[in-house]
Amino acid sequence: MNLDAILMEAEPGVLEEAYSALHRRHVTHYELAGEAFTRQALADLFSLVVTSIRTRDLAAMSAYSDGIAVERFNDGYDISEVQMAFNSLEEAMWRRVVSAEPPDDIAEAIGLLSTVLGYGKDTVARKYLSLAYKRHVPSLDLSALFAGATA
Repeated sequence: MNLDAILMEAEPGVLEEAYSALHRRHVTHYELAGEAFTRQALADLFSLVVTSIRTRDLAAMSAYSDGIAVERFNDGYDISEVQMAFNSLEEAMWRRVVSAEPPDDIAEAIGLLSTVLGYGKDTVARKYLSLAYKRHVPSLDLSALFAGATA
């Protein structure tokens, strides 16, 4: 299995599919940022995913995801918008991998892909929530979910 090679060969189709999926969802801040910005953001994330798979190292994904969380939070993006961008790319990558990998290699390939993107999404979420905690964000006030709970 040469997952990074499969992904690199599929890159144009993956990026087009990911952009189209995100565009169809009318994600407010990505629409406002424009097509060129959104396509570049997806391309940057794609490149990072492939590099992380190739090197089996998540350090760059950690730094990128942390930085994206800060940037998008400060620009007013809802966390769901950022997660949708990750998810759009992940779905497109999965489709290419499942159709290109031999059946015996699919589980490992999807495991690698899911690990890298899952780690990125988790890092974004943790950073985003830590930023929101410092600044009261009404959409993230979860106290109502726990009303009446006893310790």
